Amino acid sequence: MKFEQQLALKTIPSWAIHYLNYKKLKAVLYADSEHASNRPVANGTAAEEPAGKYQLHRDGSKVHSHESSDDDANTSYKAFRALFLGEVDKVNKRYVEQESESSEKLMTLKAQWKPDMPSESVEAWKADFAKLLRQLENLSDFTQSNITACRKICKKADKVSGQPMTLSLWPLVTGLRFAKSESDEALLHDARAVWRKRAAVSIAPAASSPLESKMRRLTPAVPTVSELDLASFPVGEISRVWVALAEDGMGLPIRVPVIVAKGSVEGPVVGITAALHGNELNGIPLIHRLFDEVLPAKLHGTLVAIPVANSPGFLLSQRGYTDGTDLNRVMPGKPNGSSPQVYAYNLMHRIIRHFDYLLDMHTASRGRVNSLYVRANLLDSRTARMARLQNPQIIVHNTSPDGSLRGAAMQRGIPAITVEIGDPSRFQKRFVKNALIGVTNILSQLRMIPDEANASEFEPVVCTRSFWIFAKSGGILTVHPDVNTWVRSGDLIATIHSVFGDLEEEYFAPQDGIIVGKHVDPVCQSGNRILHLGVVENELPAVVDDGHM
Repeated sequence: MKFEQQLALKTIPSWAIHYLNYKKLKAVLYADSEHASNRPVANGTAAEEPAGKYQLHRDGSKVHSHESSDDDANTSYKAFRALFLGEVDKVNKRYVEQESESSEKLMTLKAQWKPDMPSESVEAWKADFAKLLRQLENLSDFTQSNITACRKICKKADKVSGQPMTLSLWPLVTGLRFAKSESDEALLHDARAVWRKRAAVSIAPAASSPLESKMRRLTPAVPTVSELDLASFPVGEISRVWVALAEDGMGLPIRVPVIVAKGSVEGPVVGITAALHGNELNGIPLIHRLFDEVLPAKLHGTLVAIPVANSPGFLLSQRGYTDGTDLNRVMPGKPNGSSPQVYAYNLMHRIIRHFDYLLDMHTASRGRVNSLYVRANLLDSRTARMARLQNPQIIVHNTSPDGSLRGAAMQRGIPAITVEIGDPSRFQKRFVKNALIGVTNILSQLRMIPDEANASEFEPVVCTRSFWIFAKSGGILTVHPDVNTWVRSGDLIATIHSVFGDLEEEYFAPQDGIIVGKHVDPVCQSGNRILHLGVVENELPAVVDDGHM
């Protein structure tokens, strides 16, 4: 549905003129189809059936076009075929140009590297190499988007014409370099390997014992500290600490668990938070699996995870803090505010502020179910890239609500995305697995781990905005469409019956969209959320908030 809009939203703006013009191809295809339907037949009148679906024998009997030769398809859809060939040739020229330029740049930069280069030359070399990496990443995205566009338009041509046009068109695509060559992926892999080898700076092991320099030790065993001091952790190892964020009524610390993998080579600090809502748990096994797989000795940079960011809510199996306050609406907190505001403030200032990137893991709220989707500001190139690499089912453009952890991080200059991993109060292995693939893709793109080719089972739908539909009355709620399915404007999406079984109200889709999440608890009060609808439009709004709670 609306593939041309999806393609436009995934297009690299500076490369836009070089993409397959899917919209124009579709328009010419339909024009050719209309022309074919109205062309004269043997008796001089217009054909009763579209010419793309049937042909006439000399005896007047009708046959499906695939029983005849391909010559009729070639003649009937000549304008479409000519435009298609021109478009794929345009794509191929851009690919060949960028591939050749990138290959030459990579060879040049490899040759320029010298171990004894002065620091100024090293920084200039790194800047040039970073530009090359962005160019290769753009080329990879460009290639995949255009191959998908070619497949889609060929499939549409088959459907519109009623003829197997793919049989003649697709071999023309696969014969071109952009579709048959894997050189762009090989160059990207090679470039990332060179970056990790040449641009990385080794970290000398700490002279003092771990965790002794700046942190105030509060408890034995897994130590409890008053603040996260990344410089004090041992290089090439995984460490565990508790970080105190507040005190309870007994004067004991309210702590969160923190896991730190400190690489042997300098690099970015990536933070992952889970269970900021205490009953949203799928991020916990994701973090456990990630740290089981990561090799600190080969890691470039530091990986920090908070498996349970809302420990009071987690212990109570509830979404909010002890008093029910939503911590994801009071960020960045206050040093002298209410209990949840102080907790939020210390979470930000004692841990989150040390991050260069943030992945905030969530699930649906109690009584609801979600797709695997990402909320991110798609107008920010950094978070847009992170969202695509996460490989969800759906990406929702959202500039973050006031008080959210993502919004507070972005205000501090930390690129952040929210990853919604399915349903609350349970572990879902399939969603966890796919979300973990996305996390490793991001770490790989940041050159923190060796390059990996991890493909997700999803091709994400990009929504320019989303919104919730609310119940006007109470009763027994049934929401009909499943998550990650499309509805059209006017489709029946939900019904409310009275406790006596009488139909009280029906709800219809206000416009075309995809189901991001929905309410599954049948007990419905006035004002309850019914369904989260993602909408695909032509432009990304400058400010958008789905009112997510």
